[in-house]
Amino acid sequence: MNKINLKLLILLSLSALGCTLAEQTDDATTRLVLEKKADAKPMNVVFILSDDHRYDFMGFTGKVPFLKTPNMDKMALEGSHIQNAFVTTSLCSPSRASILTGQFSHRHQVIDNQSLVSDTSTFFPEYLQAAGYETAFFGKWHMGEHHADPRPGFDHWVSFRGQGQYYNPTLNINGKEIAYHDSTYVTDLLTEEATDWLGQRDPDKPFFAYLSHKGVHAEFYPAKRHQGEYETNEPSYPLTMFPENKNPDYNYEDVPNWVKNQRYSWHGVDYMYHNTIKFDEFYQRYTETLLSIDESIGKVLARLEESGQLDNTLVFYMGDNGFSFGEHGLIDKRHAYEESIRVPLLVYGGKDVIKSAKVKQMIQNIDIGPTILDMAGLKKPKNMDGESFYPMLKGETPEWRERIYYEYFWERPFPQTPTVHAVRTDKYKFIRYYGIWDINELYDLENDPMEMNNLIRSPEHQDLIKQLRADLFTWLDKTGGLAIPLKTDGKGARHDYGYRGTY
Repeated sequence: MNKINLKLLILLSLSALGCTLAEQTDDATTRLVLEKKADAKPMNVVFILSDDHRYDFMGFTGKVPFLKTPNMDKMALEGSHIQNAFVTTSLCSPSRASILTGQFSHRHQVIDNQSLVSDTSTFFPEYLQAAGYETAFFGKWHMGEHHADPRPGFDHWVSFRGQGQYYNPTLNINGKEIAYHDSTYVTDLLTEEATDWLGQRDPDKPFFAYLSHKGVHAEFYPAKRHQGEYETNEPSYPLTMFPENKNPDYNYEDVPNWVKNQRYSWHGVDYMYHNTIKFDEFYQRYTETLLSIDESIGKVLARLEESGQLDNTLVFYMGDNGFSFGEHGLIDKRHAYEESIRVPLLVYGGKDVIKSAKVKQMIQNIDIGPTILDMAGLKKPKNMDGESFYPMLKGETPEWRERIYYEYFWERPFPQTPTVHAVRTDKYKFIRYYGIWDINELYDLENDPMEMNNLIRSPEHQDLIKQLRADLFTWLDKTGGLAIPLKTDGKGARHDYGYRGTY
C-alpha cells in the first residue's frame, strides 16, 4: 500500500470512530484533532486559483479602464468581494503550500520554488476526503517536485509538471500522461476537465474541486482568440515608475537602494527579462491572458447553474500572489509592497448563505483551508495558523486580527531581492530587510496608498516603528520563525545553477 493511501486509510478509520480525525506528526508532543460541528450542513466548494493576478486588475475596480472581466465582476457584485486579501509570501510555491496547509511558509518549509512539501504535511482536502467529500484537482501544483503525479487529498487528479506551458500541454490524468496538440490552450483544457468532472460526479456526495490555473503567470501568452484584443490600449503608468519625473509626492531619497538597483535587472522596468520585452507589450499580454481566466470562471458558474448545484455550492476565485507593473520601478512580485502581497478574492453561490457583499477585514491565504473546512462542518486543525472567515460571508462580525504578517526568503536564482519581513495594520505597514545594509520602510497606507513616502526617518513615528518591529518579532517567536530555513543540496535543495531558475 502506498504512502498516500495509507494516510487516507488512517484518516478514514479515525473518522469512523466518532467523527474525529486525528494526525500524529513527527513531533510526538503534537496531536491535531479535527471534529465535526453539531448540526452542520456541508457545502460543496469550488476553489479557482490563478497565478500572478494582482488585486486590482479586474473590470469592476476601474484600475484598468479597458479591461473587461464580466464573470469576476458578477462574482464581486452579486456575491462577496474580500477587499483586503493578502498572501503570507508572494511567490508561487510558498503561497500554494500556505493555501493547502493553512500555515506560514516558515512552518510548512516551502520557502521557495524548489522546496518540497514535507511528507508530514496534511492538506485540507485530505480532511474533506475523510469526511465523505469527493475531491478533484485540476492544474498547476508547483511545490518543489517537478513531476505531475497525484498528490494526497484528491480522488481525481489532472496536473502537469512544474510551470507547465500555455500551448499544447501534457497532462497527468490519474497517473497517465496525455499530450495535447493542435494549439490546445491550457486554461481552456483545464476548464473543460473541471466542468466535465462537475457534470459526472456522484450526486450523493458533497464535492470539492480545486481548479489551479497556470495563467496569468509570466511570461504571458493569451489564448489565440484574445491576441491583439488590447493592442491599441495604453497602460496606466504608476506614479512611482519614473523617479526622473521629480514627483514632489514621491520621496525617492528614502526608497531602499536594492529597489533602486533592481530597476535595471531581470525584474526591473529598465531591463525587463534582460531586455527581451517592452513594458507596454508586457502589460498588454497580461491583460489579454486574463481574459481566458475570466471565461473559465464563467464556464464553471454556468455548469453549476445548469446542473442545479449552485444553490449548495460556494465558488472561490483567488490569485496566488500579486504582481507589480512599474510601481517603484519593479515588475514581478516577492517584495512587500501592496501590488505584490494583495490578491483578488471573490466568493459566489450558496443560495441564502452569503449575506456580506463586501468584507473589509484583512484575510490571508492561510485562511482558505480553515474557511472551507468550516463550510464542510469541520473544526479547524490546531496546527493551522489561519482562521475561518465563513462567518463574515454570512454577515456576522466575529473578532478578527488587527494585523497581518508577511515573509519572503532570499533566493539564489534571484538575488536582487533580499529577505523581507513585514507587518501591516489597517493604517500602517512596516517593512524590515535582513542581510543587507539598507533602509527599512514605514508607510501610512490610509494617506499614502501608493507607498510614495517612506516615513522611516519621521521623528513622530519612531514609537510606532518600535512597536511594529516588536510585534513582528513577537509573531516570529511565537510561530517558530526566528530561524531562516536553509536547504541542503539534496531533497528540497535551493539550486545554485543558472541565473534564471524558476519563478
